[in-house]
This record gives sequence, structure tokens and C-alpha cells, in this order.
Amino acid sequence: VFSRAASNLTVAPGECRPMTQPPIRPLDRADLARVGHLVDANEMFPSEMLADMTAGYFAGDSSQRWIVAEQGGQVEGVAYIVPEPLTEGTWNTLCICVDPAAHGQGIGTALMRHIEDELRSEGARVLLVETSGTPGFERTRGFYDMLGYEREARIRDYYSAGDDKIVFRKAPV
Repeated sequence: VFSRAASNLTVAPGECRPMTQPPIRPLDRADLARVGHLVDANEMFPSEMLADMTAGYFAGDSSQRWIVAEQGGQVEGVAYIVPEPLTEGTWNTLCICVDPAAHGQGIGTALMRHIEDELRSEGARVLLVETSGTPGFERTRGFYDMLGYEREARIRDYYSAGDDKIVFRKAPV
């Protein structure tokens, strides 16, 4: 579901860099139709939920962070992170997806690196990412492994019977 960077550079294990950094910027209201397409194309959640999910962000809630990555002037990826309530410096990646036609071009990696860099500069301690444990999400789990995230937890039958929640963790500092 997520992007793997293609690169001819030598990088350390757990590190992956896109060949060219796509422009990354905050989400605008004008992006919502395209983001809805990305969410639907990746079967993340019903895109009808986006209006409610982004309401606080567009109302000025600075704790909600939505970013998009562009390629060729079009939004090709989106990510959404929030601080975990009742914690100090722990954030959760609630959504990250890339247009399936752009998978493998480094967009997902660029989004995650952008998030990590931003949180590192703010002194965040932990970044979590949650995904499904089904075979259909094997590539997604491999993506987080490639980026150096640790498989921290498995909650059996979380999403539905037979669909475990896999929690990945990384310390951005």
C-alpha cells in the first residue's frame, strides 16, 4: 500500500532516501477531493470521513498535522499525525497513503522522513504507526520495517476477527 524508495545510492540498513524529494506542504481545503481519491484508492477508510477528520485542523487545531506530497503539480501522497492523549511527546500516524500509480517512487518515504524530522526538531520521543496484520498489508509492514520502525505490539482480532492491529514504533530523536 505504501511507497518504497527507488535509489541507486548506498544507504545504511533501515534507511531509505528518495532520489528526488517531492514538495511537501500543509494540506489545503482544495486538496480534499484528491486526498479522498487517495484514501479510497488505498482502501484506508471511507473518504466521507475526511470532512470530520480535518475539521479541527481547518479550525486551527495546531496539534493535528496534515501534510501532502506533490509530484508533477498534483497531490500524490498524504499523511496525518496527532499527539497521543495523556502522553509526553508521543505521536501517532493515523493516515499515510500514496496514489497506487506512484507507489515505489519514494513519496511515502519522503512523507515519513518529513514527519520524523519535524517531530525530532520539536523533541518528540515516540512516533507510532498502526496497520493491519492481514496478508494484504504485508507490503505496508515491510515499508515500516525498511524505514527502521520496530514492531512493538500486536493486538489480535482488533479490526475484525482475524485482522490484527500491528503497532510500529520509532524514536525520532
